[in-house]
Order: sequence, then structure tokens, then C-alpha cells
Amino acid sequence: MAKVLPILNHPHPILRKKSRPLTAEEINSSKIQSLISNLAKTMITKDGAGLAAPQVGENVQLLALRDEEKIIIMINPQITKKSWAKDVNEEGCLSVLDKNGNIIFGNVERHKKVQCLYLNAKGKKQKISAENILARIIQHETDHLDGILFIDKLYHGK
Repeated sequence: MAKVLPILNHPHPILRKKSRPLTAEEINSSKIQSLISNLAKTMITKDGAGLAAPQVGENVQLLALRDEEKIIIMINPQITKKSWAKDVNEEGCLSVLDKNGNIIFGNVERHKKVQCLYLNAKGKKQKISAENILARIIQHETDHLDGILFIDKLYHGK
């Protein structure tokens, strides 16, 4: 039975570490399969658009995200293509809260479209082409795997 995990908050040092890729053996392990279920349940319960493993204290390349009502699990994701076109939009993060525990929001410039290669929860290679909000979520969550938070990329205009 999946459980809701505690989410780490900035400035926790784990959020600033680069995450390591998962091996095929690890992906199939009960530990990682349990982490996948718990990550998805935590994201849904906390009403997040996405959640990366470092946010729950695991520095592995694993994330869960929402595409409308569908949950996508990405293991070892790699953005392989980015559009030239970018846009600025508001982002928030379950790990970046104010002193009252509310999510902080800010404008971030991101690529409008991305292509991403990843492994699914069964370790099978997948490719996704995403645009607009889904592209933004993928970029935000993959940043977590590199120890980057959206506040590092706040847009201040030109």
C-alpha cells in the first residue's frame, strides 16, 4: 500500500545534490517500486503537478508527473531536444515554502517544447514530446535531479 512521504523543504542540502541514475536491477527492486508508488501518491495527495525523488530525500533520477489525469513515471530522464521558443510563466514548488508553510510562486522562463527520453516504471525505454505546461513540468522536475530549484531561475525581465 502506497504511503505519503514527507517532502523536504529548501534549504535542505539533499535538494542541492545531483541525483544518480538507477540501474535496471534497482528499477525492478521492491525498494524502488515502492518508492515509485509512494512518490506518485505523495504528488497526488499534495496536489503537485510533479514530484522528484530528491524532494522526498532520495537522490536518484526518478520523478512522477501529471499529464491531465494520467501519471507519468520517469526514470533517468534526459531532455534531448528543446525548442528555440521560450515563454515565461508562474511556477511553484512543494519544496519551496514561505515561513507560514505556503508555496512560493515566481515567474520562470522555460522552453515551450521539449523531447525527453526516459525509462518507465518497468524499465522500458520511452520517448515523449511535450509542449506548454507538460514541457514546463518536465523541465522543472528534471532540474530537481540536478540539484536546481526554480528559485535559481526566477525571471526578472530584460
